[in-house]
Amino acid sequence: MAKTRFLALDVMRGLTLALMVLVNTPGSWNAVYAPLLHADWHGATPTDYVFPFFLFIVGAALFFSSRRPVPMATQWIKIVRRSALIFIIGVLLNAFPFTAPLDELRVFGVLQRIALAYLFAAPIALFLKGPARWVLMVAILFGYWALLQLGSDPYGLTGSLVRAVDLWLVGPDHLWQGKGVAFDPEGFLSTLPAIVSVLLGFEATRILCTVEPRRKALAILAVSGVLLILAGLLWHPFFPVNKYLWTSSFVLLTGGAAIVCLLVLVWLEPVTLLRPMYRAFQILGQNPLFIYVLSIVWAHVLYLIPVGDQSAYQWTFELFDQVLSPKIASLLFALLNVAIMWAVAWYLHRKRIIISI
Repeated sequence: MAKTRFLALDVMRGLTLALMVLVNTPGSWNAVYAPLLHADWHGATPTDYVFPFFLFIVGAALFFSSRRPVPMATQWIKIVRRSALIFIIGVLLNAFPFTAPLDELRVFGVLQRIALAYLFAAPIALFLKGPARWVLMVAILFGYWALLQLGSDPYGLTGSLVRAVDLWLVGPDHLWQGKGVAFDPEGFLSTLPAIVSVLLGFEATRILCTVEPRRKALAILAVSGVLLILAGLLWHPFFPVNKYLWTSSFVLLTGGAAIVCLLVLVWLEPVTLLRPMYRAFQILGQNPLFIYVLSIVWAHVLYLIPVGDQSAYQWTFELFDQVLSPKIASLLFALLNVAIMWAVAWYLHRKRIIISI
């Protein structure tokens, strides 16, 4: 039973990683199917579920590490060390290829959010008992809702407390500029509810792996997943679902969806026809941090390599674009990058290399 559950979680990790690469490396950002783009502000597209799913998987991994008999001092050292390393790697990834001035370096990012969320979620998961964890999770979600009311425009781009805190901490030049103003979707304050995204993965995995019989565990998770989705949707009119602000309703909606996704993967495990697909995603998910970093570096390198008067990135995309419609060409280019990352993961798997920190 434990082996089966490990498989579903590994497959979910690999599937999530594949989707991260897919949505991050289209052939052209001007030719992308709508489901593969983030919502403009409020609401959620399928792409908006990818990052919270990854945080959910971080929580799942945290559950397994919590079962190892390790002294408390050693656990604290590992938590701080791992968080610091992931954060630093994220900053270095923002700086690559190290040509932009440091006074314009973006501080936050995907890996930085993972690092901070893990830094706070790990002690909660390891050192608080079940009821206390749930009380704290609820307090975080409602407390974040209350905090945002202090902004001049609580759920807006420019007037939210999320932006105000990040501007105060690091200044406008060190924030994401993708919306035309200094605003970071992975900033400091909005990492607070992301802690709950990690803890939901921890709790779901705990139930899946410890509650007996198995049917009972699956039933609890099915009900929990549906209730979380409904709670997120019902909260939406009052606290809008918004990935950029990582609102509490967004946490509930995506956390519930992650639980449902995990359950579907568990239920589909016995299907013989799906075993090759399961195996492929399991292989991809064995070195998630390394593959994610490699995918970003790879895309940057393609932009740096000149091919005539174009970059290798654009030249490769145009090979597809010459014979296909722009959106199909862009999608196939992204799938090619996923395939390349899978090939690297397969090689590491074959050599039994696990890169972890």
